[in-house]
Parts: sequence; C-alpha cells; structure tokens
Amino acid sequence: MGILAIAADERVADVSFDEDSLSVRLKDGRTISVPLAWYPRLFHATAEQRRNWKIAGGGYGIHWPEIDEDISTEGLLRGAPAPKPGQSRKA
Repeated sequence: MGILAIAADERVADVSFDEDSLSVRLKDGRTISVPLAWYPRLFHATAEQRRNWKIAGGGYGIHWPEIDEDISTEGLLRGAPAPKPGQSRKA
C-alpha cells in the first residue's frame, strides 16, 4: 500500500481577522489562527490598516506598510508571538 505525500506549501494565500484572531490561509490549504493579542501593532491597528497587507519574502511573509509590521509563516507555524519591547526579533 502506497502513501500519497502532499507537498506542503507554506506560502501565504490570504489573511483575515475576526475580533480576537489573525488567520492566515496557506497555499496548501491549511489555515493558521493565532491570538491577535500576540501582535500588538495589529491589535491596536484600525480595521482598514489590517486590511492593507502585502505578501512579502517570496510568499512566506506578510507586511503591513502602514504599521510597519512583518510576520512570517515560519513564525506563525512555530507559534511565535511578536517580541516584547526591548527584545530582539531574532529569537
């Protein structure tokens, strides 16, 4: 019996928000949802600012130019919240 392995594609397909969460749909069909509170810049942004996102990093990142926020799919998959003020982003 063979096993069909589907290749993971961790590039961003879409981004959405609800009251408490950020959800990122990946090209392979998975959706990652994390608490919006993990990303204070997004948490405090207006709905319009949240909607103004661009795919970055060859498809593996999301950039919000108005609030200078960047999130990678790698960080989302690891469950890594934004660093606290004074912490380095390279953890």
